[in-house]
Amino acid sequence: MSTPARKRLMRDFKRLQLDPPAGISGAPQDNNIMLWNAVIFGPDDTPWDGGTFKLTLQFSEDYPNKPPTVRFVSRMFHPTFMLMEAFAWIYCKISGVLYMM
Repeated sequence: MSTPARKRLMRDFKRLQLDPPAGISGAPQDNNIMLWNAVIFGPDDTPWDGGTFKLTLQFSEDYPNKPPTVRFVSRMFHPTFMLMEAFAWIYCKISGVLYMM
């Protein structure tokens, strides 16, 4: 079934393939457009430099009005602030929204 959320995710995925943003990678798992695997590469000159951080994103049928549930798969220390900032950055990269912090 093709819903507005699924159509939007397909557009977002195509855009990621055509113009991948630096520092992140993401794609749907198998044949489920609602569940994605993603990787964040640690930014240069930060404590995370050289790190590779894996996560999953679970989208709902309310996307893009409701953000996905993000779960870090890689074990790492991150205070709540860093988690929220990373989530906001990923969401903005995927959805095309301007990120300002």
